[in-house]
Amino acid sequence: MSSESVLTVPLVIISPVRDEAALIQGTLDSMVAQTVRPQEWVVVDDGSKDDTVEIVRRYAAQYPFIRLVQRGDRGFRKLGGGVVAAFKFGLTQIVSPQFEYIAKLDGDMSFDSRYLERMFERFAADPKLAAVSGKVFRPEGDGLVEEVIIDEHVAGQFKLYRWSAYQAIGGFVEEVLWDGIDVHTARMKGWNTLSFHHPEARLYHHRLEGSSDKNVFVGRMRAGRGIYFMGYHPLYMLAASLRRMGERPYVLGGLFYMLGYLQAAVKRLPRYEGEGFREYLQAWQLQSLKRRFARALGWRG
Repeated sequence: MSSESVLTVPLVIISPVRDEAALIQGTLDSMVAQTVRPQEWVVVDDGSKDDTVEIVRRYAAQYPFIRLVQRGDRGFRKLGGGVVAAFKFGLTQIVSPQFEYIAKLDGDMSFDSRYLERMFERFAADPKLAAVSGKVFRPEGDGLVEEVIIDEHVAGQFKLYRWSAYQAIGGFVEEVLWDGIDVHTARMKGWNTLSFHHPEARLYHHRLEGSSDKNVFVGRMRAGRGIYFMGYHPLYMLAASLRRMGERPYVLGGLFYMLGYLQAAVKRLPRYEGEGFREYLQAWQLQSLKRRFARALGWRG
């Protein structure tokens, strides 16, 4: 693609990465192929032991908008809070004097060359849109498996925010379910959030969700503890666990998800204390369950 055909937008992307040598080239290739590019892409290496740094350096030498910064090695992959801590470190490394949008992008994703173009079309259409993404699909065999997220949520793998909205919610929290807390906080404060289907707005996730540390069962337990921390209503937790039983690893994934929640509840682990957040979240969840139940029964009104 010629440089003349690429539009640069006031966007800064931050990618916290650790040991992504096997997958990050697909993310890099997807970004440099975009019809709309960020003015700056900060790749934060969070202590990689593989060839991640060397791969990113090769691309940064060819594409000046890509910058590599490195943090000290904590010695292990810290999910959720560690990713957000690395993201926040990346914020301190931005050199662009002005920008209007900020994004967190994982290093195991790929996407169509018009992905960012489609996202900015949505921002232009809705001045109250805080954050947006396409839907997420995981290549499996000869096909694709959708990682189901409801339309009001935004994919955590490529979280693209209006900077003013990001500031309004106080940024991301350093917890496992940061990518749910931010969306509900934004909506509570009067913003809109959206993920949508479009053939050029697909995100391809090249790792089974929750499997980046140890194994997927540990990931599901961790997610269960995360939704307890976030403040899920027990009925919504049950519905979410049942839905996850239909995803890989079938049945057991949902059971471990539920077990993580129940374990946290029995231990009375800390919960997120954002002002009014839990009340808002649980009211939204109960209303959502009522709507789904009504649709399932064919009720109208």
